[in-house]
Order: sequence, then C-alpha cells, then structure tokens
Amino acid sequence: MTCHSAFSANAIPVYPAPDSTPAYQARFKVRHLVLAPGQVLGPFTHLHRAKHLVVVSGAARLVLDGAESALFETRSADIAIGVTHLIENAGRVDLHLIEVQTGAYLGEDDLLADSDQAA
Repeated sequence: MTCHSAFSANAIPVYPAPDSTPAYQARFKVRHLVLAPGQVLGPFTHLHRAKHLVVVSGAARLVLDGAESALFETRSADIAIGVTHLIENAGRVDLHLIEVQTGAYLGEDDLLADSDQAA
C-alpha cells in the first residue's frame, strides 16, 4: 500500500518538493515532503523502519502512540519501529519536512495504514 492510498477522499496527497531528489540506499531513504495547510499524513505504523523528521519550515502536530506534540522550524523527532504516528500541518503555510527512514526493509508494503486506528 502506498502512502497516497491511506488518505481520505478529500485529502491532498503529500508530494515531494519539485527540486528534491530522494537519496536511497539499502538501509536508508531521505525524502523532502510538503504538506498543505490542514493536511494529515497517517496514522501509520512501520514494522521494519524507523524515521527521523526535521521541520524545515512550517508547524507540525505530531502524534506518537497517542502522545501529541508540536514541532516548529528546525525541530526534529524520532519515530521508532512499531510506533503508530500521525503528522499534520498545523499551520497556515506549507509544511516542509525532511524525512530520513532507516531500517532493514524500506519497501512501501512495510506501511500499515488504518483509517480507523486512533493515533
């Protein structure tokens, strides 16, 4: 399942920035994600990869296994393997994130997405 299929019908898909080229090797992947104001990504769980998120610009609401926090420009967060997580653009401008995925397996079928699960 790709991350786009987990969005509700009225959600805007996350898109890579036009000038970014993802870095990808056997055990890591780096992506530049852009979320529109109000856009939500998740909730998701990964069984084989961890993530490190850095907010480049904008404001994010991050929910990790039910614990909510705010992330602002230059702040970062770690998401461990198996942690259910949700990211929302809580601001009025686009949210730019750098996402570093690490782990033994980085395929999109590692993604568990359930629109009924509460993050």
